[in-house]
Amino acid sequence: MLDISPAEWTAILLSLRVAVIATLVATPFGIALAWLLARRDFWGKSVLDALVHLPLVLPPVVTGYLLLLTFGRRGLVGGFLAEHLGIVFAFRWTGAALACGVMAFPLLVRPMRLSIEAIDRRLEQAAETLGAAPWKVFFTVTLPLALPGVLAGMVLGFAKAIGEFGATITFVSNIPGETQTISSAIYSLIQTPDGDAAAGRLVIVSVVLALGALIAAEWFARRATQRLHGN
Repeated sequence: MLDISPAEWTAILLSLRVAVIATLVATPFGIALAWLLARRDFWGKSVLDALVHLPLVLPPVVTGYLLLLTFGRRGLVGGFLAEHLGIVFAFRWTGAALACGVMAFPLLVRPMRLSIEAIDRRLEQAAETLGAAPWKVFFTVTLPLALPGVLAGMVLGFAKAIGEFGATITFVSNIPGETQTISSAIYSLIQTPDGDAAAGRLVIVSVVLALGALIAAEWFARRATQRLHGN
């Protein structure tokens, strides 16, 4: 039961690769957007907040189709990238990372925003009165205090990316060795005779990875609470 085959290892390693890259690329954008939503009031803020969380409520297939229309070879953005920069997302592992990043983005942003909102504004104002520039206040005061929330968001985003299926298979299909992640490999195995054992192994791996990520996210969230309350 635990004898994982080379093809299964390929799907596992590809899932980890896609999830790690999706999380790392999405994190800077998530931090910036979380700060913007937490610290600034502007026209259209509620609309932006809704757009950030839209992948959570849209059917994943719809998100994948929208990505295909936008970043496919004939898409508005994908066509330009493919023709001028040689960057192709559709039916490539990079497209799987893009789809996972989009689907994980709401879960990544939310803990970061809550962590920034919980920071005492007087600490930032004190740094400003001492002559620190806004960017320096952010990197020396806001970001260190929000770090546990940032890490919790990254872990949740990673967990979501590991388990993503609908948007990924719609955007980049299910190509073994290229775009076949754990989820799509399980889907393929349960459609074939005698694939139950291999599917079971991948299910166990998925549960272990997801459970580990959720435990880590909870630990970081507790660390954030303890830091903010001085414990």
